[in-house]
Amino acid sequence: MHGPPLAGLLLTALCAGVAGLCLLRMRAVAAEERRGAAGDALMGLGMAAMALPAGLPGPAAWTAGALAAVFGAAFVRAVLPLRAAGHHLHHAIGALAMVYMAVAMGAADHGGHGAAAGLPAVTAGLLAYYVLYVLYGGLRPVAAGAGGPRGPVAAGGGGGWTGRPELAGACRVCMGAGMVAMLLAL
Repeated sequence: MHGPPLAGLLLTALCAGVAGLCLLRMRAVAAEERRGAAGDALMGLGMAAMALPAGLPGPAAWTAGALAAVFGAAFVRAVLPLRAAGHHLHHAIGALAMVYMAVAMGAADHGGHGAAAGLPAVTAGLLAYYVLYVLYGGLRPVAAGAGGPRGPVAAGGGGGWTGRPELAGACRVCMGAGMVAMLLAL
């Protein structure tokens, strides 16, 4: 990531931690929810790799191309089923945002300027989407009230706290906030 190294390290830790929670969630949720949890884990790992500060030993020069290819495939996987669920649309937008950032960061690294590149209109559009997503996702639990459902986890889950539906929303809000930080650094 092109920005303050401490911010990059903190964002890397946040995204890697969220990815770990999503991997745990995959084991605790019903089969139909595992695909979403896997997509969230992939997004968190990719964001953690991208957020590493530029000066640290880490991803090699080929990483931008590899991330673009992985998230291009994730976009196709999110779009091909043509499901009506909005969550698949969010994963598709997230995958495209990751491709965009990987290409922009790779172009900046090859340019040797030490600063990232990108199209301001695309960056602004993605920023607007993620800011609204984070605000909506963060306010939704507040609107529902603090005394939300406390019943058992979905059938087939039984994973305790890792299977709670609130965890999925919290992970997505954290990754959305991380995406805002990464887009601002772009």
